Amino acid sequence: MQRIKKGDKVEVIAGKDVGVRGEVRVVLPKENRVIVERVNIVKKHQKPQQAGRQQIKPGIIEFEAPINLSKVMLVCNSCDKRTRVGVRFNEDGRKVRYCKQCNQDID
Repeated sequence: MQRIKKGDKVEVIAGKDVGVRGEVRVVLPKENRVIVERVNIVKKHQKPQQAGRQQIKPGIIEFEAPINLSKVMLVCNSCDKRTRVGVRFNEDGRKVRYCKQCNQDID
């Protein structure tokens, strides 16, 4: 079970965007990275290209680059603190994630 999933609210704990909170847009488990909304914005200089009938416009584009999974922590919905994530079985026998700070289920 993944500790951080798409749609989770996370806080950056290392790097140039320390303390910024955002929602996870994409999880890349094979590369151990996530793309977080409004975090790690980079600029790319793009040349004009012909791709079939479509024309790609030139210019400087800004986009969110992936950030390492170890540099973000999940923010708990109930206590609104960044926390470590634990995994346990509930009464139904299903795995659920829980907050290690307040012991509440996240899912």
